[in-house]
Amino acid sequence: MQTFYVEKRFADFRELINSSAALYGGRTAFVQKSRKAGGQKLTYRELRERYYALCSRFLACGLRGKRIAILGPNSLEWVLSYLAAATVGVAVPLDKELHDADIAHFTAYAACAAICVADDRAESLSADSMQVYRFSEVMLLSGVKNASDEKAVDGIPLRKDEMQVLIFTSGTTGHAKGVCLSQFAICSDIYSTVQAVKIRPKDVTLSLLPLHHTYECTLNCLLFLSRGAKITYCDELAGLQKHMAAYRPTVLVVVPALLKLLARRIRQSIARTCPKKYRPAFESESLAAALASTPLPLRRLIGAKVRQSLGGRLRLLIVGAADLDTALIDDFAALGIRTLQGYGLTECAPLLAGNNDFYLNPKSTGVAMPGIRLKIDSPNADGVGEILAQGDNLFLGYFRDPQATADAFRDGYFRTGDLGRMDDDGALYIRGRIKNVIVAENGKNIYPEELESRLARYAEVGEALVVRADGRNGSIVKAKIFPNLEFIKGVLGRIPSKAEIETCIHSIVQTVNHQIPVYKRIALVDILDSPLEKTGSQKIKRCGPNLA
Repeated sequence: MQTFYVEKRFADFRELINSSAALYGGRTAFVQKSRKAGGQKLTYRELRERYYALCSRFLACGLRGKRIAILGPNSLEWVLSYLAAATVGVAVPLDKELHDADIAHFTAYAACAAICVADDRAESLSADSMQVYRFSEVMLLSGVKNASDEKAVDGIPLRKDEMQVLIFTSGTTGHAKGVCLSQFAICSDIYSTVQAVKIRPKDVTLSLLPLHHTYECTLNCLLFLSRGAKITYCDELAGLQKHMAAYRPTVLVVVPALLKLLARRIRQSIARTCPKKYRPAFESESLAAALASTPLPLRRLIGAKVRQSLGGRLRLLIVGAADLDTALIDDFAALGIRTLQGYGLTECAPLLAGNNDFYLNPKSTGVAMPGIRLKIDSPNADGVGEILAQGDNLFLGYFRDPQATADAFRDGYFRTGDLGRMDDDGALYIRGRIKNVIVAENGKNIYPEELESRLARYAEVGEALVVRADGRNGSIVKAKIFPNLEFIKGVLGRIPSKAEIETCIHSIVQTVNHQIPVYKRIALVDILDSPLEKTGSQKIKRCGPNLA
């Protein structure tokens, strides 16, 4: 039997907060810097006090059992609002990028009685039927001087089979579902993860992805709070390098798009400053390959400088939420930084499988996390079938949609809607979404995600979306590509012409086509003038204008 770390398990957020306050009371839980307000720190003891004060205020305002929306940027105000809302009633995290009309739709559909909102969004909200708490008011109401009725807060039953968090999925296909989660499911996923990946009280993370997604909220917020680690926030992604230097994170939770961007910036920076004879390698090859071609003393010097530019302490990258080019894992390994790829869904709170401290296979999304059971349903000749999951981390069902809930389960297992296969070690290899599969003339399956991953390996490709198109004799493969103009410009030393861009992209598609079977080959190429629309977690949408 596999041996994992022995860690404490929490049943709910209240238990988690109390435990961390007792164990790490004086340690810093949050650091938040703002151009407007300067900055703020919060210890674990203060977090507990503010949590109880805000819960007490919500109870006094009649919000017991009510749904409370949270809307705003990543911040300690967001986290406080979420924790209190999920304890007193039901937290409904919303995408801060939503239009006001969409916010009105979701809050009405969820029958929200209140909303905690960033100050600059409060004025535009149509919230006649909701109590409105600006983030500045959240901080005032949770002030440690305010009296709190801890007995009343502790008396709120937090049952494992009741919805305490309602999340509307961003939906790459355009249809948002309401996912009903219990605190028990989320805490179970935290427990599953910390048994396999060690997060220490001395660890520091920089919160970059939207908190309204379970990926960020569970793995880069609640999990870190359960370990006594420090969470930091930055105003904007454009200031990433500045914040890395200021906060000196040891762990980052990212999506592949951000990892790719970071690797590209690192390679470009090295190319500008390294000895001239080694520059071509950093301009045209992967980071790992380029470093391997340099002498050991220079390689060590470059690695030290890059790590220093990232704050000097970064040891671990956790990556998920989309398909990953495994070459990126080699790139960061060459810099002495470990990258762990995982797989999950909102319905699973979210993590199901992952590489971890006990198992590492860069070509896969890892093995089932402790306490989670995975199997492949009706595998084909290649071993590919729908991924089914079972565990305490599963959701309760879809909000107000009993039929979709019933359809989502089979014999006690959750039907993920994803296709994959498992090897003899239990490692999971994702092939794509069932609904995205393109069936070729010969009846074989074409997985768009595989082709998108191949295209994304080329720096000249900024974004790629592979879709089905109608051909003379049936379905054909079409690729919509937004070029990385900055990279192409850097290679040419000037602004490229339209013809040069087209030649470059078509050459890459031709190269990819030569690497795959004939039936999978890309037949049509649409070179885009603007980026593809994305979800809040930077997944490319497979709906709307992207398919036009």
